[in-house]
Amino acid sequence: MAIMYVIIILTLIWYSWFLFKYFTRSQHPMPPGPRGLPIVGNLPYLDPELHSYFMRLARIYGPILSLNLGTKKAVVISSPAMAREVLKEHDVTFANRDIPSVNTAMEYSEHDIVFTPYGPEWRMLRKVCVRDMLGNATLDAFYSYRRHEVRSTIKYIYSLSGSPVNVGEQMFLNMLNVVTNMLWGGSVKGNDRASIGAEFRQVVSEITELLGKPNVSDFFPGLAWLDLQGLKKKMKKVTVKLERLFDEIIEQRVKLSRSNGGEMKRDFLQVLMQLKDEGKDSETSKTPLTMLHVKALLVDMVVGGTDTTSSTVEFALAEMMNNPQIMIKAQQELDSVVGKNSMVEESHIDKLPYLQAVMKEILRLHPVLPLMVPHCPSKPCIVGGYTVPKGARVFVNVWAIQRDASIWERPNEFVPERFLNGKGDYSGNDFSYIPFGSGRRICAGIPMAERVVAFSLASLVHSFNWKLAEGDSLDLNEKFGIVLKKRVPLIAIPTPRLLGAAVYE
Repeated sequence: MAIMYVIIILTLIWYSWFLFKYFTRSQHPMPPGPRGLPIVGNLPYLDPELHSYFMRLARIYGPILSLNLGTKKAVVISSPAMAREVLKEHDVTFANRDIPSVNTAMEYSEHDIVFTPYGPEWRMLRKVCVRDMLGNATLDAFYSYRRHEVRSTIKYIYSLSGSPVNVGEQMFLNMLNVVTNMLWGGSVKGNDRASIGAEFRQVVSEITELLGKPNVSDFFPGLAWLDLQGLKKKMKKVTVKLERLFDEIIEQRVKLSRSNGGEMKRDFLQVLMQLKDEGKDSETSKTPLTMLHVKALLVDMVVGGTDTTSSTVEFALAEMMNNPQIMIKAQQELDSVVGKNSMVEESHIDKLPYLQAVMKEILRLHPVLPLMVPHCPSKPCIVGGYTVPKGARVFVNVWAIQRDASIWERPNEFVPERFLNGKGDYSGNDFSYIPFGSGRRICAGIPMAERVVAFSLASLVHSFNWKLAEGDSLDLNEKFGIVLKKRVPLIAIPTPRLLGAAVYE
């Protein structure tokens, strides 16, 4: 009986949607696209590897196409010209996000930099991130945290010399330690840091898994209240864990501050708490930073700064191993700049143009967010001569744009040389190369990402030679998800190449 009710409800929703579309037809048609089935639309035909599936559809229907995902209209952008229209010419209209239903289970889900609607609150959060948290001055001041964790990772890998190492796993732990150390390295000490770090690894894994699962509530918003798959319920449980972890960390920070007379080693948490207190006491602050914002920004940093950066480094090392001449060039450059008697410092990165070209080429070939975070127009908008309806889920297929054979020579090959001589502007102005997005919603963490990725990759390549175990083969295939990952983890054997064990200490 319950199934009959669900079928009746779905049928009514579909006919309502059909009648609405009929009576609100525009002189500008909807973008072309494949025909779907009644009620479910194109859902049964979706390929799990959405980025490559959308690229194949674009070859048939053009650089802007549409699909019906249940009652949700999806629009896919697959060319620099269409991306420019969405992300620059109509930037304000497309400045909002299509928020996944499961994300609303988190108390502070709409108070973070990713999903907060465009407006005063979002501008305040963006300002906090760019000016106070991720500005060059703050990142310079917190370099010791990053240096300590990267050194610790290199030392640990050195202890595994000659044995297989799961590179992605080690880089994830490295990035998690880098991010959490910068977040509350001055607040959480000793064994507490290790235990809290382990808990956060589990929480991050649960969050990314839940966000990546197809959800009936997103395709049929009218049924979201039923939570048919129980995903929202599961996310609430994760939220309880986060709340407890954050409360413990913040409580420790307050206690340390009191015991030290208000003085303590600075970290991101202290910066945020200070901004919160200043906003609370300010009569001129129209949109003050609250504790909800503080917790949301901490989640953004932990979730957004671990999988993305570790996956990039893993892909980079795999591509370099698959192209030994590129590995040799990078190591020769490192040897000439750093030498073999010392370790890489972040200050060396600007003197390593070839390594920077490797990083840019990895971001082109394997962009960490292949479809970006979907945009959502606040009103109907004309793009490329077609109507994009209000509330549509708009995917910008960065992966397809950056592999377009009409733009890039040898688009599917790993060729760092294309980015030498200062080429490769990922600030959002070149719409054929937008690994971090563009417009108002461009990634706020670019300065952090380029530092951590380059520093970690340089340290791995400079400190060790890498090879596969006997009989293993290198697999460079991708696995689609919120974050693009290697389908088969990179398991490689490190051999020290610096002069003496003391260097690794």
